[in-house]
Amino acid sequence: MGSRLSSSIVHLFSAVTCLFFSLSLNAAPNYRHISDNALLRVEKSHGLDARIRVSGWKDLLNELADQVSAKDAKLIREANDYFNQVEWLWDIDHWGQEDYWATPIETLSTNGGDCEDYSIGKYFSLTSIGMPTSKLRITYVKALEYNLAHMVLAYYPTPSSEPLILDNINKTILPASKRPDLLPIYSFNGDGLWLAKSRARAVKGDVSKSLPSWGNLQGKMEAEIK
Repeated sequence: MGSRLSSSIVHLFSAVTCLFFSLSLNAAPNYRHISDNALLRVEKSHGLDARIRVSGWKDLLNELADQVSAKDAKLIREANDYFNQVEWLWDIDHWGQEDYWATPIETLSTNGGDCEDYSIGKYFSLTSIGMPTSKLRITYVKALEYNLAHMVLAYYPTPSSEPLILDNINKTILPASKRPDLLPIYSFNGDGLWLAKSRARAVKGDVSKSLPSWGNLQGKMEAEIK
């Protein structure tokens, strides 16, 4: 979950627009290729347990990528379960900032994160094992029971399918129609951005207008695996 929705809609729309522009510009890092040097840095900064978590994630991704016949249901369940093990923490308590988007290695190294971090980790888990971005959309919602902004990962078996929701509030993967507690606002992936009422049509944008916040995260993701 995130900050209260009434004070965050404009900020979230700006952030997601930034993500759309920048994701279109930059290739996603492949976390199957985390180097030994990267694992050593994790251990030096956060200890052996942190290295084990990150190395275990890398091993899981390579194992899943090798299972060429694996069904998507297994892949999304593995990604969902792995990141849902992380302790939920407010950004202000964890990072000393109101809104901090951690890389997957930062999330696993510190064993803490919030809804954005879970969703980002699950998204890059699945893209790293070869799942097409067309099946995945990081989705901003309102968590109605908490009156809070929230983020989940939506999986679409086909472009016109009802999505399945990968979430950290309700850890069971369910169709969107079975999650009346979530009100979708907009979603995005490496290919585009969609408003909730126009799911089939992506919003167009100019990559030259990309804002620095996602660029900083993208740069960290590319550097942290080397």
